[in-house]
Amino acid sequence: MDTTRAGALRTFVASRQGVLAMSTILAIVVHLLSRAVAGPAASATWEWVIRAPLIAVVVVGGIPLIVEVVRSAVRSAGGADLLAAVSIVTAVVLGEWLVAAIVVLMLSGGEGLEAAASRRASATLDALARRSPAIAHRLRGTSPSEGVDDLRADEVRVHDLLLVLPHELCPVDGEVVEGRGAMDESYLTGEPYVVPKTPGSQVLSGAVNGDAALTVRADRVAADSRYAQIVGVLREAEENRPPMRRLADRLGAWYTLIALTLGVLGWGISGDPTRFLAVVVVATPCPLLIGVPVAIIGAISLAAKRGIIIRNPAMLEDVGRVETVMFDKTGTLTYGRPVLTEIVARPGTDPHEVLAAAAAVEVYSRHPLAGAVVDAAAERNLGAPPLTSVAEKPGAGLVGEVGGRVVRLTNRRGLAEVDPGAIELLPETETGLESVVLVDDRYAAILRFRDEPRATAADFIAHLPRAHGVKRMMIISGDREAEVRRLADRVGIREVYGGVSPEGKLAIVRERTAAGPTLFLGDGINDAPAMTAASAGVAFGSTSDVTAEAADAVVLDSSLERLDDLLHIGARMRRIALQSALGGMAASVIGMLLAVFGLLSPLAGAIAQEVIDVLAILNSARVVMAPRRLSDFED
Repeated sequence: MDTTRAGALRTFVASRQGVLAMSTILAIVVHLLSRAVAGPAASATWEWVIRAPLIAVVVVGGIPLIVEVVRSAVRSAGGADLLAAVSIVTAVVLGEWLVAAIVVLMLSGGEGLEAAASRRASATLDALARRSPAIAHRLRGTSPSEGVDDLRADEVRVHDLLLVLPHELCPVDGEVVEGRGAMDESYLTGEPYVVPKTPGSQVLSGAVNGDAALTVRADRVAADSRYAQIVGVLREAEENRPPMRRLADRLGAWYTLIALTLGVLGWGISGDPTRFLAVVVVATPCPLLIGVPVAIIGAISLAAKRGIIIRNPAMLEDVGRVETVMFDKTGTLTYGRPVLTEIVARPGTDPHEVLAAAAAVEVYSRHPLAGAVVDAAAERNLGAPPLTSVAEKPGAGLVGEVGGRVVRLTNRRGLAEVDPGAIELLPETETGLESVVLVDDRYAAILRFRDEPRATAADFIAHLPRAHGVKRMMIISGDREAEVRRLADRVGIREVYGGVSPEGKLAIVRERTAAGPTLFLGDGINDAPAMTAASAGVAFGSTSDVTAEAADAVVLDSSLERLDDLLHIGARMRRIALQSALGGMAASVIGMLLAVFGLLSPLAGAIAQEVIDVLAILNSARVVMAPRRLSDFED
């Protein structure tokens, strides 16, 4: 993320708006220093020399800006920028070159920062490209012993036999034809587990292979693979992101109309064009152009102190008033790791003895469920029986000699091969994962695992409507629908979408976002398109660069309390920004009315506007100061 921020800064510096903003700052500094050296009694010639830097930036940079602003105003029915453009022109007519230069700085700086922020879309796709499988190892025959050729992933053809080495990314979608191991597909599917792979298992491009090499037959070329489909969905989501009107634009459209109307009214009443100039000068929208950004910068700083990285500042204007909150299941409302939830033992078998024996063997395993077994035994204070030997043979499961008895951990297929008569004793298959334990090659128990909800998930779901006015909550997950519905029932969410692809998530989020502000919370690559389409996309944790790039904000410690902090920070920022903007505009309207009736000259109006600006900025700066209690939810 640091690299991305540096890239955004480089984008700003290299952009035309960025160059103009920095040139304007330099011109203002040179002007002020020259003014200080020449003193108030400078000759007319020196006055032109002193003003020369300001005149240069206003003419060279201001004219193109004014043209752009006018074109944009025609398309979007006006905004704060339009009045700023009028202010530049009127300031030039009045000879207020310093005022004109300051407005040029505000316009160019704002546009430059927006251009840098827009780099976010390409940065997300760049992160996906960096992670995408690049190399494949194609077998020359039917086994690695006959030789392997390295080639680009996009050169793989359907039915090619590929060798996927340990810890490599799988280059294409396909089927395992030889080898036994496991792959981490969590980034792609949303499932929280490493998935075992044996001959006949399907594999997905972009999945991370485990410790064992696998031979895979390609079912699709790279361009048609699941990973490429996600990239395509994300690109389409980025290109069709609905435009977000800034708070300053929404307020500025009305403010501009009022200011211009009062200016024309003053001119018409007096017949003196100076009245129009006085009105427009006092109407310069600094509370909007500066006050709102200052509030946003303060909110970004406050969020960073809470372990929340704001990547898209525009989201702060909507995050505090979201109407719909959508959750991915894994790693958001759940911890994202399996835990042992049930031991279904054979009649007459002590489940604690089975668990203790299984844990003694699992200590030496790298299987994704091994840690859950060991942790469950430790929580129950079960002593570890003496282990004599342990082995993990392909297709045979994990086998160890514990206390003079052979303990085997396998699956239902393995049980059928070793103790086929025990199949009828097994309970019906349920959602979640399971492991079959045999003792002396005789069925002993089934261990069942689930990804458990966070301890405070239900309280947080109940807290959202009460504290934040959230009207609708839903879970949208790629996990199996029965498993998603089970979680929803436990945390108190009624609306459930399970087994949803990234394309499906995107469609649901777009539909809800069209009806009102939305927030999507996720943590995997498969969540990136949905995050992009939501009013506010929030990522939990920082395990995936792609997810972090696509998100508007990243909650580093995966805490629901931090998410509540973000909602409060957004609401507080919006409230204070509105105070600055509306308060500043109200004061400016009073000044404009005075100017209409000739009670405020252009010079006095400029001074009054500066006072209003300072007050608006000071009020906006309060955002960075955290209140004694920011969040009202404790995780």
